[in-house]
Parts: sequence; C-alpha cells; structure tokens
Amino acid sequence: MVTNIHFFICVFLEHDFFYQQFCKMKKYKEPAIKVPRFSEANGFYTTKKRSEIMAKIKATETKPEIRLRKTLWALGFRYRKNVKKLPGNPDIVISKFKLVIFIDGSFWHGYNWKEKREKIKSNRNFWIPKIERNIQRDKENNHKLQQMGFHVLRFWDHQVKKEISACITRIFEYINEGSEY
Repeated sequence: MVTNIHFFICVFLEHDFFYQQFCKMKKYKEPAIKVPRFSEANGFYTTKKRSEIMAKIKATETKPEIRLRKTLWALGFRYRKNVKKLPGNPDIVISKFKLVIFIDGSFWHGYNWKEKREKIKSNRNFWIPKIERNIQRDKENNHKLQQMGFHVLRFWDHQVKKEISACITRIFEYINEGSEY
C-alpha cells in the first residue's frame, strides 16, 4: 500500500509544472550567510516595547503591496498574490506574462545597504548578517525564478508609496516590450 501511494505521488510530481521547472534549475553558487539566533543567551537584548513593535510588522498584505495590487486591478490586470509554489513567495504574479513582482521593505531587504549598515547601533552582530542574508536570498530567488522563465521586478516600499506611476510604467514597459505573449 505504501509503495502505491509513493508511486502516485512520484507520478503526480513528474507532471507538476513547477516541479519540472525546479528540476531544470541550476544551483545558485554563493554559500549562505549564517545568521545567529536572536536570544539573550547569544548576547542579544531588546526591550519589551521594541519586541511588541517588531511583532506587529507584517510579511504580507502591507500597505504598499495593497496599493500596487489595487492599481493593477483597476487597470485590468489579473494576478495571483503570495504564490507559495514559487521561490520567495512573490507578492504579485501575473502568469499570463510570466511576470513576478516583489515589494521589498527598505530595512529588511537592505535599501542603500552600504550606507545604512554603518548606522545600525544595537545588536549589530544579529542585524547585519540577518539583512545581508535577506539580500542574498533575494538574489537566489531572482536567479531561480529567471531559470523558470519568469521576469522579476522588485520595487522598494517607498517607491510604491511615492512614485507608483513609475512602478506601473516599468510593469507596462515589460508587458509591451519584454513579454513573449
């Protein structure tokens, strides 16, 4: 009985598009940056108030993400959001054009990192490797998605807040010129 189920799963996975694309991918070569666990035992400390503030930060359904999605929807684009089958769980996927869109938080994904890195004062031994690993993971996910045939666009949260028309223009430029549809 177990072998029959195992056979069924293997046959199912062989026909799954994402599994096939994953098998074709070349591995990303750069070794992963090690991030220490954030705990007092490792020498990291944070106040209770700071901990409460950090706990309220969301990974999905952020205001910039919702704003861009609503604008795209109003313009007639249909998409999927937070697709877990794709590397990096993209914020927006427009399958028709093989387009993946991420809206990255400035702090978490290292906007202007060379300058901002020096400004981190507390728990530097945690935050610097943490953010550098996030930057590295973004590059890995871009690589994997491109190998799967997707075009990747990344916008900073402040770009979506202040210059949404420029973001929409970049999306239209890809769809009008770069897509093979």
